[in-house]
Amino acid sequence: MAPRLDFPNWWSKDTHDKGTTTTPVVVKIENPTFSVVEINGADAAFRPVEKSRGKNAKQVTWVLLLKAHRAVGCIAWLASVMWTLLGAIKKRIVHGQGVAMEGESDKLERGKLLFRVIRVFLVVSLAVLAFEIVAYLQGWQFRNPNLHILPNALDFEGLLHMAYVGWLRFRVEYIAPPVQVLSKFCVVLFLIQSLDRMVLCMGCFWIRYKNVKPRFAGDPFKVDDVEGSASHYPMVLIQIPMCNEREVYEQSISAVCQIDWPRDCLLIQVLDDSDDESIQCLIKTEVSKWSRKGVNIIYRHRLNRTGYKAGNLKSAMSCDYVKGYEFVAIFDADFQPNPDFLKQTVPHFKDNPELGLVQARWSFVNKDENLLTRLQNINLCFHFEVEQQVNGLFLNFFGFNGTAGVWRIKALEESGGWLERTTVEDMDIAVRAHLNGWKFIFLNDVKVLCEVPESYEAYRKQQHRWHSGPMQLFRLCLPAIVRSKVSTWKKANLILLFFLLRKLILPLYSFTLFCIILPLTMFVPEAELPLWVICYVPVFMSFLNILPAPKSFPFIVPYLLFENTMSVTKFNAMVSGLFQLESSYEWIVTKKAGRSSDSDLLEAEQREAKSIEHQKIHKGASESELVELHHFKEQKESAPTPIKKANKIYKKELTLAFLLLTASVRSLLSAQGVHFYFLLFQGVTFLLVGLDLIGEQMS
Repeated sequence: MAPRLDFPNWWSKDTHDKGTTTTPVVVKIENPTFSVVEINGADAAFRPVEKSRGKNAKQVTWVLLLKAHRAVGCIAWLASVMWTLLGAIKKRIVHGQGVAMEGESDKLERGKLLFRVIRVFLVVSLAVLAFEIVAYLQGWQFRNPNLHILPNALDFEGLLHMAYVGWLRFRVEYIAPPVQVLSKFCVVLFLIQSLDRMVLCMGCFWIRYKNVKPRFAGDPFKVDDVEGSASHYPMVLIQIPMCNEREVYEQSISAVCQIDWPRDCLLIQVLDDSDDESIQCLIKTEVSKWSRKGVNIIYRHRLNRTGYKAGNLKSAMSCDYVKGYEFVAIFDADFQPNPDFLKQTVPHFKDNPELGLVQARWSFVNKDENLLTRLQNINLCFHFEVEQQVNGLFLNFFGFNGTAGVWRIKALEESGGWLERTTVEDMDIAVRAHLNGWKFIFLNDVKVLCEVPESYEAYRKQQHRWHSGPMQLFRLCLPAIVRSKVSTWKKANLILLFFLLRKLILPLYSFTLFCIILPLTMFVPEAELPLWVICYVPVFMSFLNILPAPKSFPFIVPYLLFENTMSVTKFNAMVSGLFQLESSYEWIVTKKAGRSSDSDLLEAEQREAKSIEHQKIHKGASESELVELHHFKEQKESAPTPIKKANKIYKKELTLAFLLLTASVRSLLSAQGVHFYFLLFQGVTFLLVGLDLIGEQMS
């Protein structure tokens, strides 16, 4: 047994008392059972052993095991995702299950020129990629973008090597300069648009910080005389335009008929443009039901759907009985206003004769239905809370959203009424009213329930109309804006900000910069885009866009990638509207799913009440109504089996997907990390959208 050496205590005591530096000490013991130890300071061998050291080793082991488990789980998840993706691709392309080719419809001719350009670009990119891979394997890669080719090409061995050197010379002298100019131009547009977004966000922050919002003092309808209370309510007309809205007509009419407003001061017009007789009968029955309850409601049907929604509203406003009304509220077929909607909007018109429009905010009952609806919710929340609110407060002007708004009928009449010249009749009347001096108010606190499209097909058609119409309107309104008597600031705001920057430049630079120039620079490294253009600024702008919907922060990356993907549709729509192509005049009613925000219990009660009311119709309805209901039942029984719907394949998105994936392979050869990941994920996003794997899936 070795003797106990109390060196640690002695050492600490001696150094504490004397504070001097000691020399190494060598201790020898006769017949030692251990080795000679040299001590220089408080050696770890003579310190008390910490009990935690053994545990640290175990903790390290468990940490490594945990990391290994997470890595295996991540790999398994990626493998599962890839397997699911490959299975979906096989289902859509190889077996052709649940697929309807986009080219099978009558719209085969739309966008053929753009598709051919992209296809040629893809073929050239594949050829260049094959050429680059051969050069990479042969060790001919030149990493310096400012490469100077030797004048004597005969010194190089092989004809292929000479061709590659010739390609480098041609690329540096002829391809790189125009690509650099175009990329710089798009970057400038990108920065200008980003600056505009930042200014709007700063305005929104100021509104929140100061709690600034439109208000009205007291209760403008409150009077002491109960008998004369109705005379203090203005006459309000409510219009519900619809066309073949089988899924949503009932809940919309029901919500509007329950609005809290004196019945003798309210008239509801159901403007039905449906060409399906069964749907017409359903809507008539619903109108008759509420009419028997004492609601002042009228059903109108046009035989000819000229002018689409604008023609429908124009025809309804031409009725003689409309002249006695002061305001008109408009709700699309899927909108469900709260009972106090008119009491929250109409009072703002009192003592404000210059006010022409009060616009409410949309709220979505199906925003969490799938990934597509979540991404739409991000965009629309930014549109309402930032764009509409800031422009309404600081400029008293914004684009009318076409629904969930109250117009002063005098403002409509003095601005020329509803015109059928574009597919964005709401923006058209808003611009003309603004040029006539009318002011607008946006109420961010007043929300109206509605739906967003759940399928990519419906969303794509909606976005095409929303982006082709403004360009079409810009061509028509530009002379009127220039000749108008409004201030120069208002003219500049309309032309430069409202139309050019937010309607034209946004889809232009987004498509050109991220879908064309970025993959092109992988083959032309002399024009490579800086990292802040690809990563930092887009992520920051996406962060600003998501701020109004904070629960959507986990979707910031899918949102960024999906917005770049949608730039193809928006760019195509912008071009068709600017040059007045045939597709810019198309009006396709957005498909609705008929979602409701009520609970299951309330829905059951409504279904029960509906069955009771149905029995009352048989007992108390007129003979003509019974004949019409019987005719509807016969049509329903003899109706053919509905055709099974299917998801589509979108060729333009698939073409760009393969182009971006090709460019990602080229960036991998050049060891460009961020460029590779961006191109890879963007290409996969285009692939998912092209195969219609986002949004509602048809069984």
